[in-house]
Amino acid sequence: MSRGFVREGDQEEPPMIPPRAALPEGVVNYVTPNGMEQLVEEREALQTEIKELTITDERERRRTLAVIEGKLKLLNERIHSARVLNPKEQAKDEVRFGATVHIQNLNNKTKQQFTIVGVDEADVTKSKIAFVAPIAKAVTGAKIDETVDFKLGNEVRKLKILTISYE
Repeated sequence: MSRGFVREGDQEEPPMIPPRAALPEGVVNYVTPNGMEQLVEEREALQTEIKELTITDERERRRTLAVIEGKLKLLNERIHSARVLNPKEQAKDEVRFGATVHIQNLNNKTKQQFTIVGVDEADVTKSKIAFVAPIAKAVTGAKIDETVDFKLGNEVRKLKILTISYE
C-alpha cells in the first residue's frame, strides 16, 4: 500500500528500547558468576512479563511487547557474549576482575572501597564499578601497598592500594 493512503494517526512510532550498559567495541564481556545469575534472572523476569501481559488494547499490547522483546534481544546478546570469570580463581596478590579493592587517595587522604565487576553488574550505589571504568583500569594489576596514577582530566591522583580481597 502506498504511504499516501495511510492516515497520519494510524502510523505507529517504533518503541524506544533502552540500551544496556556500555561495553566498548571489541572488549570481552566479563561477568562474575553472580552477574551471570542476575542476567539469567532478568531474562526469566522478562519472559514471565510477556506470558502475564494483560493489556487488552491491541495497539498498546503491540508496543509493550515490542519493548519487552527488544530488551530480551539485547539481554540474550549479552548472555551469549558473556565470559564468566570466577573471582576466587584470580591471583590473590594483585587487583584483577572481581576484586574488592580498598584504596587511599594520597592527594586528599580519603579512602574508598569498590568491587570490580562486569558492565551489567556495575552499581555505584553498591560500590560496584565496571572493569572498563577508568579507575578500575588504573588499579588493575596493582599489588598491596603499591601506588598508581589515576588521571582524571588534567588532574593526576595518587592511589595507594590498601587491601585486595576476593569474595
